[in-house]
Amino acid sequence: MAYPVSVSVEPNLANRNRLTVAFRLILAIPHMILVGGVGGGLVYRDNPSFSIGSQNGLLGVVAYFLAIVAWFTIVFGGVHPSGIRQFALFYLRWRVRALAYLTLLEDPYPPFGDAPYPASLQVTEPTSPRDRLTVALRILLAIPQFIVLFFILFAWVLTTIVAWFAILFTGAYPQGLYDFGGGALRWLIRVEAYMLLLVDDYPPFSLT
Repeated sequence: MAYPVSVSVEPNLANRNRLTVAFRLILAIPHMILVGGVGGGLVYRDNPSFSIGSQNGLLGVVAYFLAIVAWFTIVFGGVHPSGIRQFALFYLRWRVRALAYLTLLEDPYPPFGDAPYPASLQVTEPTSPRDRLTVALRILLAIPQFIVLFFILFAWVLTTIVAWFAILFTGAYPQGLYDFGGGALRWLIRVEAYMLLLVDDYPPFSLT
């Protein structure tokens, strides 16, 4: 059966807008502030280390706070409040569009809020009672996903940098890199939907 979280990206390989690609990181800043991006950097605690992961933006902070509220309502009442669910979906739809733009998968500037875009998200509404046990243990269950996703996101940043140079010099996004980028986006969003308690099905370890 298909996973209940589906991310669609319309292929955009040739005749790319080199000017907006050249300044993509700057152009995407307003969206990154609101819904985050994918990034890495040096973290200094006791020892310096490199970390990479999703930065969730202002709306993401709200969405994950509400997910904590939803955790209690699902575990103890079996109910995911409609308003909390709808906000999480709104945030993730926006995030898909913003990440597709930031990582060069698409050229059109993403809308602020909900509007048609070449990158989109579909989440199937659950038809059965929520699995309270997997919700209660959600963070522990997601640890293998976090470990693998760390390396996926690291590779995604590197391949996006390579694609940035390729587009500037040739006007085209290499097919293999594009397919990987689209797969990485799908993987990330599936895990985020799982962590936001939108679905109970365990995310597949897959780029497709």
